[in-house]
Amino acid sequence: MSMITASLWVPRGAAAAFPTKYDVDENELARISKLAKLQLEDAEEDLDHAKQGRQGATETEDSDMEDSGVKLPQSQADADDDLKEYDLEHYDSDTNVRDGETMAMFGNARSLAYHKSNADDPYITMQENDEEDEEREDLQILATDNMIVAAKVEDEVAHLEIYVYEDEAENLYVHHDIMLPAIPLCVEWLDLPVGKDANAVNSDSRVNFVAVGTFDPDIEIWDLDTIDCMYPNAILGQDGEETKGDVNQELKKKKKRKKSKKANDDYHVDAVLSLAANRQHRNLLASSSADKTVKLWDLNNLKCAKSYSYHTDKACSIAWHPRESTMLLSGSYDRTVVAADMRAPDAKAPRWGVESDVEMATWDPHDPNYFYITTENGIIHNNDIRNAPAAPEASKAVWTLQAHDESISSFDVNPAIPGFLVTGSTDKTVKLWNVQSSGPSMVVSRNVEVGKVFTTRFAPDPEVAFRLAVAGSKGTMQVWDTSTNAAVRRAFATRMTPSNGEVKEERIVGVEEDSSDSEKEGGVESAAADATAENGWESMDDDLP
Repeated sequence: MSMITASLWVPRGAAAAFPTKYDVDENELARISKLAKLQLEDAEEDLDHAKQGRQGATETEDSDMEDSGVKLPQSQADADDDLKEYDLEHYDSDTNVRDGETMAMFGNARSLAYHKSNADDPYITMQENDEEDEEREDLQILATDNMIVAAKVEDEVAHLEIYVYEDEAENLYVHHDIMLPAIPLCVEWLDLPVGKDANAVNSDSRVNFVAVGTFDPDIEIWDLDTIDCMYPNAILGQDGEETKGDVNQELKKKKKRKKSKKANDDYHVDAVLSLAANRQHRNLLASSSADKTVKLWDLNNLKCAKSYSYHTDKACSIAWHPRESTMLLSGSYDRTVVAADMRAPDAKAPRWGVESDVEMATWDPHDPNYFYITTENGIIHNNDIRNAPAAPEASKAVWTLQAHDESISSFDVNPAIPGFLVTGSTDKTVKLWNVQSSGPSMVVSRNVEVGKVFTTRFAPDPEVAFRLAVAGSKGTMQVWDTSTNAAVRRAFATRMTPSNGEVKEERIVGVEEDSSDSEKEGGVESAAADATAENGWESMDDDLP
């Protein structure tokens, strides 16, 4: 099973030219030790429960066997006696660990000499300067390259795949990846230093971070410019709260045992379905969840600043207004969309109703008086915020469009080209649309061989505005230069940069596969893999948009 559930583009120039390797210094060791200790305590607690259950069952079995006159074989009893001296039941415990220090698995990390360069290590006599230079060159990201982040699940392993699209060579490749604890559902780019880097970097500085929402209620924030990270820079949520400060370990365990699924004002208690960074107030991150709440996080102190309960079902999509920095749009499975001012949580917010579950809700960046809603029934609604209905059922859209026969699972508005929309659907097609004063019209429909389409995102940079990233249930990422399509050129000729007369052949770029994979493509094995991926995603439909 392999699928890409969400993606984003990193603006050109935001990524470091030479990403750094993860460095476990004293401060980082103390930080990850605290995080890992909490995880270890959870595992030990689960193991204790399992042992108690097994011990109870074993005692019952032994009692029954003794009543029946059956005894353990002498060889087995002798073996148990011989192994007692090794205390195997407690082999993974470290009774000497003190609070604030690392647990058993990192128990000897401090005693190991660490050298940033092999040249400084006296035990390495063969230096590898040439190899290091070559590796550094391989990691380099040029100012003209684009970075794409994909939330991926592959063989039940969740991770972020960080792609680089080389502009000169029109080549897409995986630069590095980041392992995740649970299936990722949404991603959002951040340019504000948070977590372990917040104090080391000026708040006015720009960084290259990503926030990830998963099936777990917590939101993890990772540094995209660091290779081979072990733990996130910061965690927003209950687990994040538990890793801050010197809190008694027993209280932490007690608190974790009493985790409640009841919605509250401090953290999410169910899957995080959508994230939206506020580009004008960089320290604000909004999130929406299957727990029906919308939350506003202060990235300066990593705490939930406000919690809102506008919806009666899963809150699946959120978007900040492009100009009114405190206005937030939120869509829900309760078949309504709310446009609320975050400064007035108690004020009655205008609400629009649609015919089926909301999939996505987003503003038109070129005229923020309007916003779009896509639904499970494959319909696009275009609404005017100035015409708020008295009741959701009285909503009247400026126009509606039956764009697909199945759910519109992905949608995007081109940030640089007015009226240029893209929709992706579980019917496996991607459609490009041209919205004019007379209404919307389809420009082109294409199956780009990604399976059911879960994410379609236009590049954020004006010079490559026609570039589109598409991914879905096959777990493959495709980059489509839509300006090479003849129908697109005709539709947007007046909004395109004049070319030098050269017309490129239409091109969709993906990660190059080896010959064995290519032979399977389109065959029985490929079809089986597709069916597995699609069925795996469908099995989560009760919990996901």
